[in-house]
Amino acid sequence: MTEVPPGSPESHPQTNSEQINAEDLLTLLRRKERNWVEWGQACQQLQKAGYSSQVIFEETGFEPIQQNQVMVASQVYTSLITVGVSDEVRSRFESTGSDSLYELRILTQEERAAAAEFLVARNLNSEGAHEVAKALKTFSRRSRPPEGFTNHPGDAVAYQYWKLAKQHNDLQERSRLIARGLMFAHTQQARQQIEELLTGAFGSTQRPAPRLPIYRLEAEEDLPRLLPVVGALPLTIADLNQVPRTDYKGTFSIVKGLREQMFAAVPGWQVVLKAQDPVVILCNSNQLPIQQNNKPEEILLIIDRSQQQWDGDSYFLVEESGQLEIKWFPDSPDISFLGRLILVLRPKKILDEALSQDVWQIDE
Repeated sequence: MTEVPPGSPESHPQTNSEQINAEDLLTLLRRKERNWVEWGQACQQLQKAGYSSQVIFEETGFEPIQQNQVMVASQVYTSLITVGVSDEVRSRFESTGSDSLYELRILTQEERAAAAEFLVARNLNSEGAHEVAKALKTFSRRSRPPEGFTNHPGDAVAYQYWKLAKQHNDLQERSRLIARGLMFAHTQQARQQIEELLTGAFGSTQRPAPRLPIYRLEAEEDLPRLLPVVGALPLTIADLNQVPRTDYKGTFSIVKGLREQMFAAVPGWQVVLKAQDPVVILCNSNQLPIQQNNKPEEILLIIDRSQQQWDGDSYFLVEESGQLEIKWFPDSPDISFLGRLILVLRPKKILDEALSQDVWQIDE
């Protein structure tokens, strides 16, 4: 009778057939017979029977990390067969590629099948599998594919390189990223999107920043609208989320009401009246994303929290390192917006000799 190795299951004695089966599995692993898929299944069966990974290692030479890889990869392989893949893919991964299939564990069954087909078609190794799996996982969080790209694994990876290339001004690094994107691109539309970056390789890659929507409060008869004040920068997202009565105070007729909530009186311009969920943030003009040459002054930032869709001609309120910031994004980022900046309000001045030279002044 085979001696039971230390650490193997003892609390529930096995039948003779179970003991023979366990020994057969250990022999299979020890001799590395058949293929890695069955090795993974054998490791899984032994662990379910109560054999620890350390005991399996001592009996077979399969290190715990190897056991984990072939077990997970064999489960991925089984899911590929369940979904249905080509004979070429099945043949490729029956004999080798556990390290590649292990990388696909983070994907859904359908995504795994598509990724496996792509890996075989492009003859990619485990590093390529890691890249494809990561890109597909990120891509799947989008509600729809970006313009010019599809849900195909190759296009998903190409899109990641397209985004990275747009962010680099260094010609050498930019060219490398473009080349990698073209290598992975599956559709002609995706290739065209990446190739368009080549035309800007020798020039500026950034679109010019839009003008800030700054207005000067001039007429006292402008009808005000009371807006809740979040506070003065720096602020956190918790401050924003804690926002709603009646003493006017300060330059902007801020009123203090119930529950210590502050309000600011703002002219009832159309841009303000159309806002569905406007709030006010106090700050200094030198805290704007675009610095001005004139003397710093206190200003109001009016944010419409209902507007959270990206617009290349607008600035948005975002959370960065735990604090609220006003940012402009030339391309749609993979982050959530807290609202759109609809107005930067400067206080009324009786004398403004430099008005004609103020490049940020927008006539109403």
